[in-house]
Amino acid sequence: MKLNEKSPVLTLMLSLIPATSAFAEEAVLNSGDTAWMIVSTALVMMMTPAGLALFYGGMSRYKNLLNTFAMTFMSYCLASIIWVVIGYTLAFGPDIGGIIGGLDFTFLKGITVKTLSGTIPTYVYVLFQMTFAGITVALVLGSIVDRMKFSSWLLFTTLWIVFIYCPIAHWVWGGGWMAKMGALDFAGGNVVHINAGVAGLVLSLALGKRIGYGRETMFPSSIALTGLGAALLWFGWFGFNAGSQLAADGLAGSAFLVTNTSAAMGAISWMFTEWYITRKPTVLGIASGIVAGLVSITPAAGFVDLQAALAIGLVAGVLGFLCVSKLKHKMGYDDSLDAFGVHGMCGLWGALATGIFANPAVNPNGTGLLYGNPNQLWIQIISIVATAAYTAVGTLIVIFITRLATNGLRVERDDEIAGLDNSQHGERAFEILNS
Repeated sequence: MKLNEKSPVLTLMLSLIPATSAFAEEAVLNSGDTAWMIVSTALVMMMTPAGLALFYGGMSRYKNLLNTFAMTFMSYCLASIIWVVIGYTLAFGPDIGGIIGGLDFTFLKGITVKTLSGTIPTYVYVLFQMTFAGITVALVLGSIVDRMKFSSWLLFTTLWIVFIYCPIAHWVWGGGWMAKMGALDFAGGNVVHINAGVAGLVLSLALGKRIGYGRETMFPSSIALTGLGAALLWFGWFGFNAGSQLAADGLAGSAFLVTNTSAAMGAISWMFTEWYITRKPTVLGIASGIVAGLVSITPAAGFVDLQAALAIGLVAGVLGFLCVSKLKHKMGYDDSLDAFGVHGMCGLWGALATGIFANPAVNPNGTGLLYGNPNQLWIQIISIVATAAYTAVGTLIVIFITRLATNGLRVERDDEIAGLDNSQHGERAFEILNS
Protein backbone atom coordinates (compact mmCIF):
# COMPACT_ATOMS: atom_id res chain seq x y z
CA MET A 1 0.00 0.00 0.00
CA LYS A 2 1.30 3.43 -0.99
CA LEU A 3 1.45 6.17 1.66
CA ASN A 4 -0.91 8.39 -0.31
CA GLU A 5 -3.55 5.72 -0.54
CA LYS A 6 -6.53 6.06 1.75
CA SER A 7 -6.86 3.29 4.31
CA PRO A 8 -9.94 2.88 6.49
CA VAL A 9 -7.72 1.84 9.40
CA LEU A 10 -5.39 4.84 8.98
CA THR A 11 -8.33 7.19 8.66
CA LEU A 12 -9.81 5.81 11.87
CA MET A 13 -6.49 6.16 13.72
CA LEU A 14 -6.03 9.75 12.56
CA SER A 15 -9.55 10.61 13.59
CA LEU A 16 -8.76 9.47 17.13
CA ILE A 17 -5.71 11.71 17.56
CA PRO A 18 -7.60 14.87 18.64
CA ALA A 19 -9.65 12.90 21.12
CA THR A 20 -6.54 11.29 22.53
CA SER A 21 -4.82 14.69 22.90
CA ALA A 22 -7.86 16.16 24.61
CA PHE A 23 -7.98 13.21 26.98
CA ALA A 24 -4.30 13.68 27.84
CA GLU A 25 -5.04 17.21 29.03
CA GLU A 26 -7.53 15.93 31.58
CA ALA A 27 -6.47 15.08 35.13
CA VAL A 28 -5.24 11.49 35.33
CA LEU A 29 -4.34 9.65 38.52
CA ASN A 30 -0.62 8.91 38.84
CA SER A 31 0.04 6.09 41.28
CA GLY A 32 3.67 7.12 41.84
CA ASP A 33 2.72 10.71 42.69
CA THR A 34 -0.09 9.45 44.91
CA ALA A 35 2.17 7.08 46.83
CA TRP A 36 4.76 9.83 47.34
CA MET A 37 2.13 12.28 48.58
CA ILE A 38 0.67 9.75 51.03
CA VAL A 39 4.18 9.24 52.43
CA SER A 40 4.83 13.01 52.51
CA THR A 41 1.58 13.59 54.37
CA ALA A 42 2.53 11.00 56.97
CA LEU A 43 5.97 12.61 57.34
CA VAL A 44 4.49 16.06 57.94
CA MET A 45 1.90 14.63 60.34
CA MET A 46 4.73 13.12 62.42
CA MET A 47 6.34 16.55 62.74
CA THR A 48 3.67 17.92 65.09
CA PRO A 49 2.63 15.34 67.73
CA ALA A 50 6.07 13.69 67.65
CA GLY A 51 8.84 16.02 66.44
CA LEU A 52 7.55 19.35 67.68
CA ALA A 53 6.17 17.94 70.94
CA LEU A 54 9.60 16.53 71.79
CA PHE A 55 11.47 19.60 70.53
CA TYR A 56 9.34 22.05 72.51
CA GLY A 57 8.73 19.70 75.44
CA GLY A 58 12.44 19.20 76.03
CA MET A 59 13.03 22.96 76.09
CA SER A 60 10.19 23.65 78.52
CA ARG A 61 10.75 23.35 82.26
CA TYR A 62 10.19 19.92 83.82
CA LYS A 63 6.96 21.08 85.52
CA ASN A 64 5.43 22.11 82.19
CA LEU A 65 6.58 19.33 79.87
CA LEU A 66 3.27 17.45 79.75
CA ASN A 67 1.32 20.67 79.26
CA THR A 68 3.52 21.42 76.25
CA PHE A 69 2.80 17.93 74.89
CA ALA A 70 -0.94 18.37 75.48
CA MET A 71 -1.07 21.74 73.72
CA THR A 72 0.88 20.34 70.77
CA PHE A 73 -1.32 17.27 70.50
CA MET A 74 -4.51 19.32 70.63
CA SER A 75 -3.21 21.76 68.03
CA TYR A 76 -3.04 18.88 65.59
CA CYS A 77 -6.33 17.31 66.71
CA LEU A 78 -8.28 20.56 66.43
CA ALA A 79 -6.71 21.37 63.06
CA SER A 80 -7.70 17.93 61.80
CA ILE A 81 -11.37 18.59 62.51
CA ILE A 82 -11.50 22.28 61.62
CA TRP A 83 -9.78 21.64 58.30
CA VAL A 84 -12.24 19.06 56.95
CA VAL A 85 -15.26 21.01 58.22
CA ILE A 86 -14.44 24.51 56.99
CA GLY A 87 -10.69 25.18 56.81
CA TYR A 88 -10.01 23.53 53.46
CA THR A 89 -12.79 25.36 51.68
CA LEU A 90 -11.74 28.72 53.15
CA ALA A 91 -8.18 28.15 51.95
CA PHE A 92 -8.77 26.33 48.66
CA GLY A 93 -12.37 26.97 47.72
CA PRO A 94 -13.28 29.16 44.72
CA ASP A 95 -11.54 32.51 45.05
CA ILE A 96 -13.59 35.42 46.40
CA GLY A 97 -11.92 38.72 45.61
CA GLY A 98 -8.44 37.31 46.14
CA ILE A 99 -9.09 37.25 49.89
CA ILE A 100 -10.76 33.98 50.86
CA GLY A 101 -12.11 30.77 49.41
CA GLY A 102 -15.83 30.13 49.00
CA LEU A 103 -17.80 27.63 51.05
CA ASP A 104 -18.33 25.15 48.20
CA PHE A 105 -16.25 22.44 49.90
CA THR A 106 -17.66 22.76 53.45
CA PHE A 107 -17.46 19.29 55.06
CA LEU A 108 -15.59 18.38 51.82
CA LYS A 109 -18.87 18.52 49.94
CA GLY A 110 -18.56 17.45 46.32
CA ILE A 111 -15.24 15.67 46.82
CA THR A 112 -15.27 11.90 46.24
CA VAL A 113 -12.75 9.08 45.96
CA LYS A 114 -12.55 9.80 42.22
CA THR A 115 -11.93 13.56 42.57
CA LEU A 116 -8.39 14.55 41.59
CA SER A 117 -6.16 17.51 42.34
CA GLY A 118 -3.59 17.34 39.57
CA THR A 119 -2.42 13.74 39.51
CA ILE A 120 -3.34 12.81 43.10
CA PRO A 121 -6.67 12.18 44.86
CA THR A 122 -8.10 15.36 46.35
CA TYR A 123 -8.53 13.55 49.67
CA VAL A 124 -4.74 13.15 49.82
CA TYR A 125 -4.25 16.83 48.95
CA VAL A 126 -6.73 17.82 51.66
CA LEU A 127 -4.85 15.79 54.25
CA PHE A 128 -1.47 17.10 53.13
CA GLN A 129 -2.61 20.69 53.50
CA MET A 130 -4.25 19.89 56.83
CA THR A 131 -0.92 18.83 58.31
CA PHE A 132 0.45 22.29 57.46
CA ALA A 133 -2.37 23.99 59.36
CA GLY A 134 -1.74 21.72 62.33
CA ILE A 135 1.96 22.42 62.66
CA THR A 136 1.62 26.16 62.00
CA VAL A 137 -0.62 26.84 64.97
CA ALA A 138 1.45 24.45 67.10
CA LEU A 139 4.56 26.51 66.35
CA VAL A 140 2.87 29.52 67.96
CA LEU A 141 2.80 27.88 71.36
CA GLY A 142 6.60 27.94 71.50
CA SER A 143 6.32 31.60 72.47
CA ILE A 144 3.94 31.11 75.39
CA VAL A 145 4.65 27.81 77.17
CA ASP A 146 4.74 27.94 80.98
CA ARG A 147 1.91 30.45 81.40
CA MET A 148 -1.23 30.11 79.21
CA LYS A 149 -4.42 28.39 80.32
CA PHE A 150 -5.13 25.17 78.49
CA SER A 151 -8.75 26.14 77.87
CA SER A 152 -7.66 29.47 76.41
CA TRP A 153 -5.21 27.71 74.10
CA LEU A 154 -7.96 25.47 72.73
CA LEU A 155 -10.19 28.41 71.81
CA PHE A 156 -7.28 30.47 70.51
CA THR A 157 -6.21 27.59 68.26
CA THR A 158 -9.69 27.18 66.81
CA LEU A 159 -10.18 30.87 66.03
CA TRP A 160 -6.64 31.38 64.77
CA ILE A 161 -6.78 28.57 62.23
CA VAL A 162 -10.08 29.81 60.80
CA PHE A 163 -9.45 33.55 60.74
CA ILE A 164 -5.66 33.85 60.40
CA TYR A 165 -4.19 30.72 58.86
CA CYS A 166 -6.86 29.97 56.26
CA PRO A 167 -6.94 33.45 54.65
CA ILE A 168 -3.15 33.61 54.33
CA ALA A 169 -3.03 30.07 52.91
CA HIS A 170 -5.60 31.18 50.34
CA TRP A 171 -3.64 34.31 49.44
CA VAL A 172 -0.51 32.29 48.66
CA TRP A 173 -1.62 28.79 47.63
CA GLY A 174 -5.35 29.03 46.96
CA GLY A 175 -5.30 31.49 44.08
CA GLY A 176 -5.52 34.65 46.20
CA TRP A 177 -3.98 38.05 45.67
CA MET A 178 -0.41 37.09 46.61
CA ALA A 179 -0.43 34.25 44.11
CA LYS A 180 -1.75 36.59 41.41
CA MET A 181 0.94 39.13 42.31
CA GLY A 182 3.59 36.46 41.80
CA ALA A 183 4.81 35.95 45.37
CA LEU A 184 6.97 32.81 45.70
CA ASP A 185 6.41 30.56 48.70
CA PHE A 186 7.08 26.94 47.85
CA ALA A 187 6.29 25.32 51.20
CA GLY A 188 5.41 27.98 53.77
CA GLY A 189 7.76 30.88 54.47
CA ASN A 190 4.84 33.30 54.72
CA VAL A 191 2.00 30.87 55.34
CA VAL A 192 3.72 28.86 58.07
CA HIS A 193 6.79 30.48 59.59
CA ILE A 194 6.34 34.25 59.41
CA ASN A 195 2.69 33.71 60.26
CA ALA A 196 3.42 31.56 63.33
CA GLY A 197 6.41 33.62 64.47
CA VAL A 198 4.56 36.94 64.45
CA ALA A 199 1.51 35.41 66.12
CA GLY A 200 3.72 33.93 68.82
CA LEU A 201 5.37 37.28 69.49
CA VAL A 202 2.01 39.07 69.75
CA LEU A 203 0.59 36.40 72.04
CA SER A 204 3.67 36.43 74.29
CA LEU A 205 3.43 40.22 74.66
CA ALA A 206 -0.27 39.94 75.50
CA LEU A 207 0.41 37.31 78.17
CA GLY A 208 3.38 39.09 79.71
CA LYS A 209 6.63 37.65 80.98
CA ARG A 210 6.90 34.45 82.99
CA ILE A 211 7.29 34.80 86.74
CA GLY A 212 10.99 35.09 87.44
CA TYR A 213 11.96 35.74 83.83
CA GLY A 214 15.32 37.50 83.69
CA ARG A 215 15.93 36.93 87.41
CA GLU A 216 16.19 33.16 87.65
CA THR A 217 17.60 30.44 85.43
CA MET A 218 14.92 28.43 83.65
CA PHE A 219 16.54 25.13 82.80
CA PRO A 220 15.10 22.99 79.97
CA SER A 221 13.64 19.71 81.15
CA SER A 222 15.60 17.56 78.69
CA ILE A 223 17.98 18.63 75.93
CA ALA A 224 18.00 14.97 74.90
CA LEU A 225 14.28 15.16 74.07
CA THR A 226 14.87 18.39 72.15
CA GLY A 227 17.64 16.76 70.14
CA LEU A 228 15.41 13.81 69.28
CA GLY A 229 12.63 16.21 68.35
CA ALA A 230 14.96 18.13 66.03
CA ALA A 231 15.95 14.88 64.29
CA LEU A 232 12.29 13.95 63.76
CA LEU A 233 11.51 17.44 62.46
CA TRP A 234 14.42 17.19 60.03
CA PHE A 235 13.16 13.81 58.80
CA GLY A 236 9.58 15.01 58.47
CA TRP A 237 10.64 18.20 56.72
CA PHE A 238 11.48 16.19 53.60
CA GLY A 239 7.76 15.56 53.23
CA PHE A 240 7.07 19.18 54.10
CA ASN A 241 9.29 20.63 51.35
CA ALA A 242 9.76 17.92 48.73
CA GLY A 243 6.11 16.94 49.09
CA SER A 244 5.03 20.48 48.22
CA GLN A 245 5.86 19.73 44.60
CA LEU A 246 2.83 17.37 44.70
CA ALA A 247 4.63 14.96 42.39
CA ALA A 248 7.44 12.43 42.47
CA ASP A 249 9.70 14.18 39.99
CA GLY A 250 13.04 15.92 39.57
CA LEU A 251 11.94 19.15 41.25
CA ALA A 252 10.84 17.18 44.31
CA GLY A 253 14.30 15.61 44.34
CA SER A 254 15.92 19.04 44.11
CA ALA A 255 13.76 20.32 46.98
CA PHE A 256 14.80 17.26 49.00
CA LEU A 257 18.49 17.99 48.34
CA VAL A 258 18.46 21.69 49.18
CA THR A 259 16.36 21.07 52.30
CA ASN A 260 18.94 18.68 53.73
CA THR A 261 21.81 20.96 52.73
CA SER A 262 20.36 24.08 54.33
CA ALA A 263 19.54 22.23 57.56
CA ALA A 264 23.09 20.90 57.86
CA MET A 265 24.62 24.30 57.08
CA GLY A 266 22.28 26.00 59.55
CA ALA A 267 23.42 23.64 62.31
CA ILE A 268 27.10 24.21 61.49
CA SER A 269 26.85 28.00 61.29
CA TRP A 270 24.80 28.27 64.52
CA MET A 271 27.27 25.99 66.32
CA PHE A 272 30.37 27.94 65.25
CA THR A 273 28.73 31.30 65.96
CA GLU A 274 27.77 30.17 69.46
CA TRP A 275 31.14 28.54 69.98
CA TYR A 276 32.94 31.75 69.04
CA ILE A 277 30.79 34.00 71.27
CA THR A 278 30.14 31.79 74.32
CA ARG A 279 33.09 29.36 74.01
CA LYS A 280 30.64 26.41 74.18
CA PRO A 281 29.07 24.51 71.25
CA THR A 282 25.81 23.35 72.82
CA VAL A 283 23.55 20.54 71.67
CA LEU A 284 20.60 22.90 72.05
CA GLY A 285 22.34 25.30 69.67
CA ILE A 286 23.00 22.57 67.11
CA ALA A 287 19.37 21.42 67.28
CA SER A 288 18.14 25.01 66.95
CA GLY A 289 20.47 25.58 63.99
CA ILE A 290 18.99 22.57 62.21
CA VAL A 291 15.51 24.05 62.57
CA ALA A 292 16.71 27.52 61.53
CA GLY A 293 18.16 26.08 58.33
CA LEU A 294 14.97 24.13 57.64
CA VAL A 295 12.78 27.16 58.22
CA SER A 296 14.81 29.38 55.92
CA ILE A 297 14.88 26.95 53.00
CA THR A 298 11.14 26.23 53.19
CA PRO A 299 9.86 29.04 50.92
CA ALA A 300 12.82 28.60 48.54
CA ALA A 301 13.04 24.81 48.33
CA GLY A 302 11.44 24.49 44.90
CA PHE A 303 13.16 27.51 43.38
CA VAL A 304 16.86 27.47 44.33
CA ASP A 305 19.96 25.42 43.57
CA LEU A 306 22.56 23.82 45.82
CA GLN A 307 24.82 26.89 46.07
CA ALA A 308 21.90 29.04 47.19
CA ALA A 309 20.93 26.45 49.80
CA LEU A 310 24.41 26.66 51.31
CA ALA A 311 24.14 30.46 51.53
CA ILE A 312 20.61 30.36 52.94
CA GLY A 313 21.56 27.87 55.66
CA LEU A 314 24.74 29.76 56.53
CA VAL A 315 22.87 33.01 57.14
CA ALA A 316 20.03 31.23 58.93
CA GLY A 317 22.30 29.79 61.61
CA VAL A 318 23.96 33.12 62.37
CA LEU A 319 20.68 35.05 62.24
CA GLY A 320 18.84 32.57 64.43
CA PHE A 321 21.53 32.62 67.10
CA LEU A 322 21.70 36.42 67.19
CA CYS A 323 17.90 36.75 67.42
CA VAL A 324 17.71 34.23 70.26
CA SER A 325 20.74 35.38 72.23
CA LYS A 326 20.78 39.13 71.55
CA LEU A 327 17.60 40.55 69.98
CA LYS A 328 15.17 39.00 72.47
CA HIS A 329 17.06 40.25 75.51
CA LYS A 330 17.67 43.69 74.02
CA MET A 331 13.98 44.18 73.22
CA GLY A 332 12.84 42.59 76.48
CA TYR A 333 10.08 40.24 75.28
CA ASP A 334 9.63 36.74 76.73
CA ASP A 335 9.43 34.37 73.77
CA SER A 336 9.69 31.17 75.84
CA LEU A 337 11.10 28.79 73.22
CA ASP A 338 12.10 31.35 70.59
CA ALA A 339 9.33 30.78 68.06
CA PHE A 340 9.67 34.35 66.79
CA GLY A 341 13.47 34.34 66.68
CA VAL A 342 13.75 31.02 64.81
CA HIS A 343 10.53 30.79 62.82
CA GLY A 344 9.54 34.43 62.37
CA MET A 345 12.97 35.88 61.59
CA CYS A 346 14.42 32.90 59.72
CA GLY A 347 11.15 32.60 57.79
CA LEU A 348 11.53 36.26 56.83
CA TRP A 349 15.08 35.61 55.66
CA GLY A 350 13.92 32.62 53.64
CA ALA A 351 11.21 34.62 51.91
CA LEU A 352 13.71 37.35 51.00
CA ALA A 353 16.28 34.79 49.92
CA THR A 354 13.73 33.26 47.56
CA GLY A 355 13.43 36.62 45.83
CA ILE A 356 17.20 36.84 45.58
CA PHE A 357 18.21 33.28 44.61
CA ALA A 358 15.22 31.90 42.66
CA ASN A 359 16.80 30.21 39.67
CA PRO A 360 14.74 29.70 36.48
CA ALA A 361 16.97 26.75 35.59
CA VAL A 362 15.57 24.99 38.67
CA ASN A 363 11.99 26.16 38.28
CA PRO A 364 10.88 28.33 35.34
CA ASN A 365 8.09 29.73 37.50
CA GLY A 366 10.55 31.69 39.64
CA THR A 367 13.29 34.15 38.69
CA GLY A 368 15.05 36.13 41.39
CA LEU A 369 17.26 39.18 41.69
CA LEU A 370 20.49 37.38 40.83
CA TYR A 371 18.99 36.12 37.59
CA GLY A 372 17.81 39.46 36.29
CA ASN A 373 14.47 40.02 38.02
CA PRO A 374 14.84 42.57 40.87
CA ASN A 375 11.05 43.00 40.92
CA GLN A 376 10.72 39.56 42.50
CA LEU A 377 12.50 40.78 45.63
CA TRP A 378 10.08 43.69 45.87
CA ILE A 379 7.14 41.31 45.54
CA GLN A 380 8.58 39.17 48.33
CA ILE A 381 8.92 42.22 50.59
CA ILE A 382 5.27 43.16 49.97
CA SER A 383 4.17 39.62 50.82
CA ILE A 384 6.22 39.59 54.03
CA VAL A 385 4.88 42.94 55.25
CA ALA A 386 1.29 42.01 54.39
CA THR A 387 1.55 38.65 56.16
CA ALA A 388 3.11 40.14 59.28
CA ALA A 389 0.61 43.00 59.45
CA TYR A 390 -2.45 40.82 58.95
CA THR A 391 -1.20 38.23 61.43
CA ALA A 392 -0.37 40.82 64.09
CA VAL A 393 -3.72 42.62 63.89
CA GLY A 394 -5.74 39.45 63.42
CA THR A 395 -4.02 37.70 66.32
CA LEU A 396 -4.75 40.66 68.59
CA ILE A 397 -8.45 40.35 67.73
CA VAL A 398 -8.38 36.59 68.37
CA ILE A 399 -6.65 37.23 71.71
CA PHE A 400 -9.32 39.76 72.70
CA ILE A 401 -12.14 37.32 71.92
CA THR A 402 -10.36 34.45 73.68
CA ARG A 403 -9.70 36.54 76.78
CA LEU A 404 -13.37 37.48 77.07
CA ALA A 405 -14.63 33.96 76.44
CA THR A 406 -12.28 32.18 78.87
CA ASN A 407 -12.04 34.84 81.57
CA GLY A 408 -8.40 35.64 80.92
CA LEU A 409 -5.55 33.98 79.06
CA ARG A 410 -3.07 33.35 81.82
CA VAL A 411 -3.03 30.80 84.62
CA GLU A 412 -3.15 31.94 88.24
CA ARG A 413 0.14 32.89 89.85
CA ASP A 414 0.19 29.91 92.22
CA ASP A 415 -0.59 27.53 89.36
CA GLU A 416 2.24 28.94 87.28
CA ILE A 417 4.70 28.56 90.14
CA ALA A 418 3.54 25.00 90.85
CA GLY A 419 3.69 24.08 87.18
CA LEU A 420 1.05 23.55 84.51
CA ASP A 421 1.45 19.77 84.40
CA ASN A 422 -0.07 19.57 87.85
CA SER A 423 -2.38 22.59 87.87
CA GLN A 424 -3.86 22.08 84.40
CA HIS A 425 -3.71 18.29 83.97
CA GLY A 426 -3.15 16.73 87.40
CA GLU A 427 -0.07 14.90 86.15
CA ARG A 428 3.71 15.13 86.19
CA ALA A 429 6.24 14.04 83.63
CA PHE A 430 8.94 12.81 85.99
CA GLU A 431 8.84 10.92 89.25
CA ILE A 432 11.50 12.63 91.32
CA LEU A 433 12.55 10.61 94.38
CA ASN A 434 14.34 12.07 97.35
CA SER A 435 17.79 10.55 97.70
